[in-house]
Amino acid sequence: MALHFSSEEFALRNRRTVEALGSRKLDGLLMFRQESMYYLSGYDSFGYVFFQCLYLSADGGLMLLTRAPDLRQARHTSIIEDIRIWTDGADVDPAMQLKQILAEFGCKGRRLGVEYDAYGLTAKNGKLLDAALSGFCTLEDASDLVSRLRVVKSAAELEYVRKAAELADRACDEAYRLAGPGADEGHILAAMQGVIFSGDGDYPGNEFIIGSGKDALLCRYKSGRRKLDPQDQLTLEWAAAYRHYHAAMMRTIPIGQATELHKKMHAVTIDAMEACLGALKPGRPIGEVFDAYAHVCDAAGMREHRLNATGYSLGTTFAPNWMDWPMFYHGNPFIAAENMVFFLHMILMDSGTNHAMCFGHTVVVTESGCDVLSKRSLDLVVK
Repeated sequence: MALHFSSEEFALRNRRTVEALGSRKLDGLLMFRQESMYYLSGYDSFGYVFFQCLYLSADGGLMLLTRAPDLRQARHTSIIEDIRIWTDGADVDPAMQLKQILAEFGCKGRRLGVEYDAYGLTAKNGKLLDAALSGFCTLEDASDLVSRLRVVKSAAELEYVRKAAELADRACDEAYRLAGPGADEGHILAAMQGVIFSGDGDYPGNEFIIGSGKDALLCRYKSGRRKLDPQDQLTLEWAAAYRHYHAAMMRTIPIGQATELHKKMHAVTIDAMEACLGALKPGRPIGEVFDAYAHVCDAAGMREHRLNATGYSLGTTFAPNWMDWPMFYHGNPFIAAENMVFFLHMILMDSGTNHAMCFGHTVVVTESGCDVLSKRSLDLVVK
């Protein structure tokens, strides 16, 4: 089997999840998040775009209900032994088949947790699930149950995160090597992604983000490429993934020369990053990290140009994005703890003058603070 963790690690994760079920007085968990399935079993697939459920019983047993194309996928990549198949058809309701399976497990009248907040459970399938199990058992939203376990990384997971950070640094080197007047955005993207693949990396949870000129102010990927002008700016946000564990980075590169506003915005992002690194400590609410970012930006007159969040957790995530829970925003009471991994991004975008300045890197929370995983500097480099 193509497993990336030891049987001991999977067993420990299983025990902790079962304990979490008990603490919430739940008799089982219906998982629709691919991240949860990968975490508990190693199951690696994009089959979650269809109805697919991994059931965890109170005694730690696992059962996967999926489609035929994922039968061998599950056998090859996971520790799941009980794999059931629902058959495609015009009037097929896989939720009713799930009900029959749950009846086999004695779930009638029981309390089951459900990962309702999942890309793998569309609104339509969620309605099918509720209808099928109405009157059969009690369902409770437990979307955060496994996520709260996943947010603290094991030693083996941190090894994969550090490998991803190394690959992200290599991609950074490629971006700076190729950026400059006349450079083609497509060539830059190809080189960045290529060096990750050649280093045994994976597809990330979403597309790399690239934009130049006015599009340097965009925070999302869009279709279309251009070549850089003699006087330009290029913003890149990317994540290397290794065994599906992500390490993200972000840079804005002035092309030709940096304007005075570029320089001022860069100085603010550096000050903000230092403030955020100082605020991210075990035992402290992560909302304080955003407040540190906002305070620096606002004091520098950049209130209108900053965002309302300044990063998020990273780990093993699947499409459509690499952002994990939780996020840095004002008032977030979630408490940081050792061995959590976060992406800190300092983003400033001035739409009035079409100036962007964005810098970011991945950090791991330590016993007393946090360590930056990237080995690349945050200096303003003009190409």
